[in-house]
Amino acid sequence: MILVTRINGAVFALNPDLVERADCTPDTVITLVDGTKYVIAESVPEFIDSVRHYRASLIAQASRLEAEPTNTHSSAPSPGDDDDAKVLPLHRNGR
Repeated sequence: MILVTRINGAVFALNPDLVERADCTPDTVITLVDGTKYVIAESVPEFIDSVRHYRASLIAQASRLEAEPTNTHSSAPSPGDDDDAKVLPLHRNGR
């Protein structure tokens, strides 16, 4: 999930895998695959950058998991297992 900001300043989490397109009208309008639209304060390039960062973090996490030896003796997750599963905030400059 990534954090985006509505025009009124409210922040919400968005699943970038559900995004069909991002339009600049001049406000940024995010359209989901089901037709839902959100007008957000971030620019299209800022939004795209946050989606890229989110996806890169997923790939990096998967690579780390593949490199770790599997422990068949313990089925319980250790305290730091979910450290990478975070919402990535979108940093805006000058707003």
